[in-house]
Order: sequence, then C-alpha cells, then structure tokens
Amino acid sequence: MTEYFEVHERDGPARLGELRLADPLTTPALVDSVIEDAGSLWPEHRELPSGDEETLTVLPHRSFPAGTAREVQEAFAVDYPSVDYPSAAVVSHETAGDHGSDAYVLSSAPGLVGNAAAFTETIIDVRESVPADTAVLLSGVATPANVATLAYAGVDLFDSHRAHVRGLEGFYQTADGEAFLEDLEELPCACPACQQGRAAFDREDCAEHNVAALRTELARVRERIRGGQLRGYIEGQARHEAWLTALFRRLDQQYTYLEQRTPIIRSETLLAASDDSMRRVEIQRFAERVCARYRNRFEQPLMLVPCSARKPYSSSQSHGQFHDAIGYRAHKVSMTSPIGVVPQELEYTYPAQQYDSVVTGRWSEEEIEFVARVLSRYLDRNDYPRHIAHIPPGGYRSVCERVENETGVEFEYTVDDHPTTTESLDALRDTLAGESAYRKREREHNTVRAIVDYQLGPDAGAELFGELTVEGQLPSLRVHAADDHEQLATIVPQYGTLAFTLAGARRWADSDVPTGRVEIDPFVPQGSVLAPGIETASESIRVGDEVYVEGPKAVAVGRAAMSGPEMNASTRGIAVEVRHVEEQ
Repeated sequence: MTEYFEVHERDGPARLGELRLADPLTTPALVDSVIEDAGSLWPEHRELPSGDEETLTVLPHRSFPAGTAREVQEAFAVDYPSVDYPSAAVVSHETAGDHGSDAYVLSSAPGLVGNAAAFTETIIDVRESVPADTAVLLSGVATPANVATLAYAGVDLFDSHRAHVRGLEGFYQTADGEAFLEDLEELPCACPACQQGRAAFDREDCAEHNVAALRTELARVRERIRGGQLRGYIEGQARHEAWLTALFRRLDQQYTYLEQRTPIIRSETLLAASDDSMRRVEIQRFAERVCARYRNRFEQPLMLVPCSARKPYSSSQSHGQFHDAIGYRAHKVSMTSPIGVVPQELEYTYPAQQYDSVVTGRWSEEEIEFVARVLSRYLDRNDYPRHIAHIPPGGYRSVCERVENETGVEFEYTVDDHPTTTESLDALRDTLAGESAYRKREREHNTVRAIVDYQLGPDAGAELFGELTVEGQLPSLRVHAADDHEQLATIVPQYGTLAFTLAGARRWADSDVPTGRVEIDPFVPQGSVLAPGIETASESIRVGDEVYVEGPKAVAVGRAAMSGPEMNASTRGIAVEVRHVEEQ
C-alpha cells in the first residue's frame, strides 16, 4: 500500500493531489528540490546484472527500476536503513503496472514530445495501468507552454530540466511558446531575472526565467483545477503549439478515458468558445443522455424555440414571451449550440443552466451538423402529434431543414424575421389555437421523472416515481411518496439533479433501476466514506453521482467524490460525501 500521495480534487484526468514530504507538495508540481535532496543517497549509476547501466533521477525509497538485482536492493537497505521518502518506480509503456510505489516515472517521456498520437496512447495506457491513487511523473518534458495540456492528460509531477536547458540554449519560454533570446527587444515578464532589463539579460538569466515561468504556469493550472476550469483554459492555451493542439484533440477522441474522470455536475460556468467545445465530455454526455434516456410525457405538440443568453432559459425575457404565447399548450424544447436540444424539464440540469457560448449570428457547419444529429435522434425516440419550430432564419432554420431532409419530419414555421416580434408571437398563438393545455403540476411531476431518467437511466422516473406528490416551486421541488407523503428526494436547484433521502435511496436500491451502489466495511460513516473502507463500488459511478451506501452496520446515501473504478482501486481519499446515514 502506498502512503505518500493522495488525490484531493479532480478535473477530468487532471488531479490536485498532495505529495507528503517534510514540506507537503501540492500537485501538479515540480519535484526538482525533492530529487536534489534525495539524490545524494544514490550513486549516479548502478551496475545491473545484465551489464546495462541505468541512471536514476527519481525519488529513492524501497522502489527500484524493473530488473534491478535483489542483491542491489538488499545492499541499499543495509546502507541506508533510515531513508523515508516516497517511492518511485521507473516504468515504460510496456512495464507499467502496480509495483507498490507512490509515483511512476515514464522512462520514454522525452521521446514522446511532439508526437501527439504516441503521447496520447502512452499516457492513457500508463495512467490506466498504475494504481489510481499514485502520481505519474514525466521528466525532461515540461515547459510553460505544454504543462497545462500535460496535466489535463493526467500527469501529476514534472521537473524543470527542459525549461532550464532550453534557457541555456538561448530560448526564452512563456505560456504561449518560446522565442530566440536574441530576437527579443524587451522581456515580456516581470520575474526577478527579467527585471534587470534586456541589455544585462544573459542565457543563465534566461534559464532562471524559464523555470520561474514554468512554476507560474503550474500555479495557474492548479487554480484552474480547483475551479473546474482547466479544460476551458487549454482550449485556448494549447493552440500556441501545433503538437499541443493535436494532443488536445487526440485526447478528445478518447471519450471513455475522459468520461470516467469527468464529474456529472459542476457549479462553474462552461464556456463554449469554439467548435472544440462540442467535443467536451459534459456536452457529449448531456446530448447522449437526452437522446437515449429522456422520454417525453406530454401529449401536446413539440415547440422548438431558440436558446437565450440568460440561464436558465425560463428566466429570460424572450422565453417569458414564449411561455405567455404557448400557455401550456405545447412542450417547449430549446435548440442551442453547443448542447443540442434541451427539453424544458432539463433546463436546470448541468450543463444546460451553466454554459455560456460565443454568439456571432452565424453557425458553423460543425455546429449545424451536431445539433441536427442530436435533434434527429431526439425525434426518433419521442413522438409528437405536431412539430412546430418557432425559430429565426439562419443556423436554427438550417438545422431544422437538415432534419426534415433526413427524417421526413415536417416542421410548421412561425417566424419570418425574429421570434419575439409581435407578428411572430401572434403567429405562435394562432398556430396553437385549439390545442389543449396541460396543468402546471403535470409539468412539475414530469420534470421530476425526466431528471431521474437523465440521472439513472431510461424509464427510471416511471419506475421510482410513477406516483408522487411535490411541494415547492421549480426548480426547488421536494418529492414525496403519493401514499404516505414520506419525502423521497429534493431537486438541487444549482445542479438540476435529484438528491435522495434515505427513504428514496432504499426505494432506488429495491427497484430494478441500475443502482450506484457502494458496499462498505462494518462501520458507521461520519460525514464521509473513505476509500480504504470500501469493499466494492459500481463501476458506473461518476464524480457527483448519487450513491447508495450499505454495510453490515449502516446504510447511507450521498454524492460520489470518486468514480466507481477509482473507489475500487484507491487506498486513500474521500470516496463518498454522505448526506444521510442510519445505523443498523
């Protein structure tokens, strides 16, 4: 069991962790000082039985490179019995695995720089081969320009070797690349080395600056991870070097790797600033769940409307006008880039309530294709007596026309110019003349069931809440059983998801709905469940999911702080934040 590294926060594959030294180190971080402090304990080279030499530039503890002779290991234990450092094993793409170490150093890292395909394949294989609660260290690769993308890929530890050497070679590095020192007329930095001015600045100063810039960028990366904003940051930052842009896009193609590590809810705004944003896990997952899990329960016509800048949509002026004109006589579904389509029941559900996009008035071909694909799948699953599109000309209309051509669905258009003109709103009212209206309570009940479908799976809402009563106003609804009025769940307004009570969790666990289940050792959780106390966890669990916790001495319900695979593999860290617990 490893003891010196623990993950505290996650932002996709990027992790904020703690390397427990005399002075704890928060990762992603540089480990130069650790290596230097520990280096005197090792000869620079050791002779292996095969006659090969292996240079050791890692943290020395009870871990040795693969193939190190037993007598060498035993001799080290005799010579240095008091060494107490985190252990690090040197591994290759082929030898990565659980070697009982706190950190794993990828031996081939420098050779992967510049090759996006090879780097993506290697880092994912290594990250998935070594234990979840261990650090991955890449030596000789980090620069201020690439360290954010490397951290996003899942790397925890770096050294400053490359930045320092490039400085001595006359390359001045910043977060947006590097330039020949001789080409700079002034220094775009205020670090101590740069404050002396260009005339006195030499290559030694350049090396000092590069390392300082690397440390600054790592601090920025850590703050981005804390705020759940690293992905948005590298959408822009990675574009400064071609191979980093390729790496970033290669990683986007590894949906399984990213999805397992991406929370289902966040409180931070998701900025969709480019076509790359449509490939974000949060957006792809929302679209997939809407198309595969959501089921329309209204009998009224479909009413497609444009999204609004203000979120949730119903709080905007335009959607207030739509609501007044519709009058509960149609089912409102918002069309939006980059998310796709948002049924009114899910407008509070992350990321529909927490995104912002760049509005130019023009839709790219990729936007039209993505939204059209989502809308086609949505209509294939959900039947409506009529299909009405209250949308303006341009991108929205192009989406609908493409869907008409591909599916045979015919839309009734009610807008000639702009959706909120008097003429357009009158046309909307006239189009719905004679349609029956649903009740407000029906919308609230359907919202509860739709959220459960979204969270737990197709038709889960009908299974768990076929009969229910609600209290409060959207989005703050309390859900009760129809028979005895016992509270079963609450809609959490900032996320648009359901949080179960113990009674609701028991109903979930006793049903046929797939359950995020965590089995624990015989203890009563107090506030949280730590990874060492977990026997098994459902592999489908993601960070932010509702989970049902059960053990010989207690049952509980709470929110996952780790994914299910990480719970099963970790020996440290908070796995579940418990909301309700009952001793048994």
